[in-house]
Amino acid sequence: MRRRSVLAAAGAAALAAPVVGAAPAWASVGAAEAAGAAGAGARRLEIRGVDISSLPKNEDHGAVYRTPDGRRADPVALLAWAGVTHARLKVWVNPADGYNNKAHVLPLARRLKRAGIGIWVDFHYSDTWADPAHQTKPAAWADLDVTALTRAVYDHTADVLGALRRQGTPAQLVQIGNELNGGLLWPEGNWEHFDNMTAFLKAGLSAARDTTPRVRTILHLANGGDNGLYRWWFDNVVSYGVDFDIIGLSYYPFWHGPIAGAAANMADITARYGKPCVIAETAYPFTLESEDSVNDIMNSPSQLTEGYPATPEGQAAWLRAVADLAAAVPGGQGLGYCYWEGLWTYRAGSGWDSTDPASGNAWENLALFDFQDRALPGLRTLGRYRG
Repeated sequence: MRRRSVLAAAGAAALAAPVVGAAPAWASVGAAEAAGAAGAGARRLEIRGVDISSLPKNEDHGAVYRTPDGRRADPVALLAWAGVTHARLKVWVNPADGYNNKAHVLPLARRLKRAGIGIWVDFHYSDTWADPAHQTKPAAWADLDVTALTRAVYDHTADVLGALRRQGTPAQLVQIGNELNGGLLWPEGNWEHFDNMTAFLKAGLSAARDTTPRVRTILHLANGGDNGLYRWWFDNVVSYGVDFDIIGLSYYPFWHGPIAGAAANMADITARYGKPCVIAETAYPFTLESEDSVNDIMNSPSQLTEGYPATPEGQAAWLRAVADLAAAVPGGQGLGYCYWEGLWTYRAGSGWDSTDPASGNAWENLALFDFQDRALPGLRTLGRYRG
């Protein structure tokens, strides 16, 4: 996801294309969580994750994280205490600010390994945000032809994953691309060129398996309630012989429609393609206020989902609903979910634009920590509900 963009329009545009080819006391489970799990069949989810890509930059700009009662604590330890199973880390090729690259992913992976948290790597194949509206090639790859781009995808993927394995922190999950509605590495790999797109995907998948044989691979789209998009995209990809393990979905209720649509889509695609699915991104606000001068993405009551107020309790309730959504996929094919950028609290200098230190954060009211840096109830819910 690109933090400040509403992307549904880009995903919808792609649908017009024809098919090509054929823990501590504070972290204990609350009564509401326990009762909800029991009432929904008590199915456990193996993936209860948080994307923490912004953490190194946030910490370098002075961010601190606290327990619900205000005691300062290491944020990775807080995730472990809460019961989080996986942390998702995005990888850019040569970002302007030097974050979200191999040099920062490696030490963060060591912290996660010590805490017992699984590593989920999210390759964007760009120097910046990749999503349905933006799939810009890395600057160093700008003049490469399709053959050379395919090799670059393999080498970059193998370089990062190989380094993780060699330091004793192999990835358990890996995304080959991020929110791939319209492809990757535009224009060569956009939705008009499924032959090129799938060559790039196969290169990344091969690199992942060559370097980390036990890793599970994910292909990830946005617009998780749009079954037409998923059928169109995966029908094409499968027709080109792309072999992957898990279908990833972004599902934000304020952009991607009601829960019923997401549930129907997940039931259909897991049966249609014989693959399990994971909700790779979701989030919900704990307030509609903003801590900085940048107007947050979620800032109006009209954006909220009925029954889920913009309060700490409403955020936790949304996480229970998403966990139930994943648990209800027929045949146990819903592996779980991941909360997007749950540690991206506001700190000056740690904004969305890697080229502009003055850029702000429009996400801090969707984090899992409040404006006083205290862990919100949603963090406990994420880690322990259906755990």
